[in-house]
Amino acid sequence: MTRLPDFRLETYFSRWEFTARHHLTASDAQTMTLADLLALADEEDRAAFENLSLGYTETFGDPGLREAIAAGYPQAGADDVICFAGAEEALYLAMNVLLGPGDHAVVLTPNYQAAETVPMALCEVTGVALDPARDWALDLDQVAAAIRPNTRVVSVNFPNNPTGKVIGADEFGALVRLCDERGIHLFSDEVYRGLERDRARTLPNAADLSERALSLNVTSKSLGLPGLRIGWITCGDRELRSRLERAKHYTTICNSAPSEVLARIALKASGTILERNRALIAANLPLFDAFFAEFADLFEWRAPDGGCVAYPRYLGRDGVEEFCTRLVEEAGVLLLPAGIYRSELTPTPTDRFRIGVGRGNPQDGLEAFARWLRERR
Repeated sequence: MTRLPDFRLETYFSRWEFTARHHLTASDAQTMTLADLLALADEEDRAAFENLSLGYTETFGDPGLREAIAAGYPQAGADDVICFAGAEEALYLAMNVLLGPGDHAVVLTPNYQAAETVPMALCEVTGVALDPARDWALDLDQVAAAIRPNTRVVSVNFPNNPTGKVIGADEFGALVRLCDERGIHLFSDEVYRGLERDRARTLPNAADLSERALSLNVTSKSLGLPGLRIGWITCGDRELRSRLERAKHYTTICNSAPSEVLARIALKASGTILERNRALIAANLPLFDAFFAEFADLFEWRAPDGGCVAYPRYLGRDGVEEFCTRLVEEAGVLLLPAGIYRSELTPTPTDRFRIGVGRGNPQDGLEAFARWLRERR
């Protein structure tokens, strides 16, 4: 395996995430306190947390947690789930288990950087770009054309980070069938599932559509609980799950016992938490609509189909990289410029930035942003 490059997003966040006054590019929904989460627990789970033994846990994950996860997959059971320390560990180990020298993968762009850099460190990779000129449309013919005889994985992410795109259920089903027909594992990053603006557009879990497909999810994004560091992969392929467990023996071995119980509580209350987070996004979006309407000469704005991030276009002559740097340095407002999402696989837009719409009380950040823009006019 070749050395992985610096993770641009995390390097940028290391500099600014906890020093910028206004974090307007957050990729997670508004979080809650431990007390608020425990208030959602039933008596059994609250007692389990209070009397928890702080020993090792099962590598596959706490059985009760896996049952709570499986409840969200109509075609899956607890035995189809393996838990990880966040989605990043799950992605990293899955790619290392599925891919090797001589293999080939297809990855959608733009993307979360690890979705392409981890496969690229293992084998040849072809990118397929979502089309910004057609509302980030996915061209299934391009995916089919990118597939080779040695393709082992097609990796996708919907709702998409950073664009907020959700494709149609018919398209998603056709993608699953394409992979099955070619004997390919579809790796489906579903970490924003449940935050669709139109709930009718919620895609099925890939693992419910195919035994070969892997559905990735995590407590961090839609549930707004990144501090738990609990992710998982659901997949009906027992042999593959066994290989994932053996790979995890070389990383975290097992998850944090308190986090597993807390994640179990959150998943049992996921309906309540997701309803709260969807309502928060719905209340926030008019604020973002009004902001971008005021500065329509500088931005092209479109609310996300799903998730809690969007990818507006910056029209200024100074370019988005300089713009975002000056904004955080002078106004303390943090955005992620397009360079963070550049791809080695395909051309990607150079005039976009990621903005988050899922945190509580974005007014202060938007007002600071607006003041800074008005002063520049």
